Amino acid sequence: MRKKRIALLLALTLVCGTMLTACGGGGKAADGTTTVEFWAAPNPPQQAFWQEMAKEYESVTPGVKINVSPIKESPSSEASIQAAIAGGNAPTVAENINRGFAAQLSNSKALIPLDELPQFQEIVSSRNMKGTIKPWVFADGHQYVLPIYSNPMLIGWRTDLLREIGYNEPPRTYGEILDATSKLKEKHPDKFMWTKGADLADPTAWKRWFDFFLLYNAASDGNKFVEGTSLVADDKAGVEVLSFVDKLRQAGGILSQNATDPFETGAGVFTDIGPWTFDMWKTKYPELKYGENYELTLPPVPEGMDPADAKTYADAKGLVFFQGAPEASRQAAAEFLKWVYSKEEHDVKWFEQTNLPPARDDLTELEGFKQILAEKPELAPYAEAVSKGVPAMDNPKFNEIQTLIGQEAFNKIIRGEIDPQTGWDNMKKAIEGELQS
Repeated sequence: MRKKRIALLLALTLVCGTMLTACGGGGKAADGTTTVEFWAAPNPPQQAFWQEMAKEYESVTPGVKINVSPIKESPSSEASIQAAIAGGNAPTVAENINRGFAAQLSNSKALIPLDELPQFQEIVSSRNMKGTIKPWVFADGHQYVLPIYSNPMLIGWRTDLLREIGYNEPPRTYGEILDATSKLKEKHPDKFMWTKGADLADPTAWKRWFDFFLLYNAASDGNKFVEGTSLVADDKAGVEVLSFVDKLRQAGGILSQNATDPFETGAGVFTDIGPWTFDMWKTKYPELKYGENYELTLPPVPEGMDPADAKTYADAKGLVFFQGAPEASRQAAAEFLKWVYSKEEHDVKWFEQTNLPPARDDLTELEGFKQILAEKPELAPYAEAVSKGVPAMDNPKFNEIQTLIGQEAFNKIIRGEIDPQTGWDNMKKAIEGELQS
């Protein structure tokens, strides 16, 4: 990995130097037109949104051309971006970037610090996203990603099963969940409390966002876990999370084997749910009705914490500006984004088309969103929780770090192979070694 990063950095230096020499402050064609190359997420609703915004902006801004095209997914969108940078073909702007990948790019000097753009503060202010954007500050004090959407991951509860065991509301603390598990197993020995499935025992890095970090962010009040090259994890919260999972396993409350849609089919009581789930349910599981047989809450917390204040993991992505782009193109792109985010109706349209909650602090207060949420009440808890979502860590080694969380601690706890304190200690030692390598 170290050799690859050095090679990428050298390639970027050569490419950016060549482009600066060739383009200088350019970016304008002979006819005076400034072109912005905008790479959208490989998701048709997002592409359609940006194409519509580009067309509308061009109609009111002569001399600017916004070319919107999807990021190539083969072999992956991240690999396509890295190849474009190394080949001197990077766009002006790309969306669909999480903080972990942005950390890799910023570490290689491929990104523009957005806070150095004169339009940045106006974008943040006019979009009313000052609270939502705070956790996105990088360890060096800069903002490299402008968050577009933030999916605060919530817990879905089968309230029909809970009512069978005497609960009119979902349990919200570790102790309450363990008590509910005991009652569930008495009445339904074949059912489980946590229906996550085989992902819990899988060390694949991204899977820790939807189990470990979901719980850890709630238990630690959104502790950063890693800051710069230092592990700053909250020991008390970490051991509490692992201890809770271990006790739930011992009580027979965890389904950690392969199963087809176990939450939807009633094999258990809770799992993580993202807002993209509901469109699938409408066609495949129309019997699931929000407020009737399922509810949504923030993740559970240890005793002594207020569940209403819990933080959660945010499946959140945003856009970045690339160093190699001509200055005129970067400025044109910044003005385009300032225009897009100066109008709340654009975020309303985004939400309507994508079901992805815009990264702003006031979703539930705006009239346009109130209408959407009245028609789709299951999205309201996500809108309310946007400011409680903690994005992915801003470390270029996030894949290695999250793999170690699974291999050294979380996966072993799920399999009953290690005690929580030893697992936490082993994990910390391994991550600290990785950070210093």
